[in-house]
Amino acid sequence: MGADARPWVLHVDLDQFIAAVEVLRRPELAGRPVIVGGRGDPTERAVVSTASYEARVFGVGSGMPLRLAARKVPDAVLLPVDAPAYEAASAEVMATLRDLPGVVVEVLGWDEAFLGATTADPEALARRAQAAVLAATGLHASVGIGDNKVRAKIATGFGKPRGVFRLTAENWFAVMGERPTSDLWGVGPKVSRRLAGHGIATVAQLATAPEEELVAEFGPRMGRWYADLGRGIGPAVVDDAPWVARGRSRETTYQQNLTTPAEVAAAVRTLAEQVFADTAAEGRPVFRVTLKVRYAPFVTKVMSRKLPAPTTDRAEVVAAALALADRLEPREVRLLGVRAEMVMPEEGDPAERTPVRGRL
Repeated sequence: MGADARPWVLHVDLDQFIAAVEVLRRPELAGRPVIVGGRGDPTERAVVSTASYEARVFGVGSGMPLRLAARKVPDAVLLPVDAPAYEAASAEVMATLRDLPGVVVEVLGWDEAFLGATTADPEALARRAQAAVLAATGLHASVGIGDNKVRAKIATGFGKPRGVFRLTAENWFAVMGERPTSDLWGVGPKVSRRLAGHGIATVAQLATAPEEELVAEFGPRMGRWYADLGRGIGPAVVDDAPWVARGRSRETTYQQNLTTPAEVAAAVRTLAEQVFADTAAEGRPVFRVTLKVRYAPFVTKVMSRKLPAPTTDRAEVVAAALALADRLEPREVRLLGVRAEMVMPEEGDPAERTPVRGRL
């Protein structure tokens, strides 16, 4: 290891992962617009899980109704979701990354992971990782290089597809300063609009915004988080400890709208009982229940309830979900989802934790 070696964080992100797995299984699909979602039937209610780059140029993206995606790309190949195949491919990718010498691997999901390594040439390590994954699985990856996880994760977007990009304190503002806050990892449309309400539209403006103003808007934990995010500050330690889910969720899109409160309550009860069974299998108490609803035609809302105390009682979890259902508007419902957030192992009061940002 050279004298110039120093710690680096690399973010490996597989390119169009699900679509790429499908193309590997069906080589004749290479170069064609491929859309994966639901059971692959656009007459059913389902959303796009992923789309190949050839389909994305027509505006197809994850979460779009499958029916709409099919209209945008009439000659697309529509395929059903095959989770076991993607899990198997992901496991092979992660095993390949773990075989790289001197690398710590922190898995983020099916298609992405952080690598921690001390090296004088992070670009060379990135290329080795790409080559190893391609040789072992036939899948291409993009790699972001950073001096922390935030910068590495954001850097990957500049490397796509199949490329490598470095983003550090030295070039953070040159690359990110004039970009909208929505380009930051963890800043979605809602947060971006709230920031805009304070005259904060760009990353540079967020970096110089008074921290007390952000704390007043978002609270002490998230306010400080966003202040740091504007400067590209974040954790730099890659942890290879086994991933532990913070919550379990179940979600169903109904082929026929639910039209009565009784139908909605019955559906919520079913989902809540399924979710409770998932958490019971892990043996960790639930402290928060979240209900997601998508009204017809396509308006989505999320609401949550913190339980009086963490519980392993099914009736309490189901009752919390039903109480949230009582707050729903008297409208037709096309989708429902229930999430139960659990106390993490060896953590203190869950109310003291930074909120988890992500989808239900």
